[in-house]
Amino acid sequence: MATSLRYEELARQLSAVGAVKRGLARTLPHDCPPGSAAVLTVLDRHGEMRMSRLSDLLGVDMSVTSRHVAHAASQGWLDRLPDPGDGRCRILRLTPIGRELLTDLSARASAALEKALADWSDAEVDVLNTLLARLRSSF
Repeated sequence: MATSLRYEELARQLSAVGAVKRGLARTLPHDCPPGSAAVLTVLDRHGEMRMSRLSDLLGVDMSVTSRHVAHAASQGWLDRLPDPGDGRCRILRLTPIGRELLTDLSARASAALEKALADWSDAEVDVLNTLLARLRSSF
């Protein structure tokens, strides 16, 4: 019974992480919605790729991915290049402007977290990082 309650509480706490994500989203520049930021982050982390792979990595429908990619491309943050292996497909690649934006987004997120967690010790932040990484790898 106690184990069940423990996991129920964990599920509630993880649902509340949405508030943290919304708080971090408020730090984004007005022309960079969270979906576009996610696209850029995935491309930075995994390198150039087809839209279908990006959609899989984001865990969203292809139509949603397409809208985010179209916005990012219109801002000059990514290029859509012909796929040499299949002319019907495009390869998505970050532009230098997109990389600059990612540097800015990272600094904004880090500053927001530093401010919000100002009363946390370095050890507590390290434990949270370790546990979140472990949780992510468990899935």
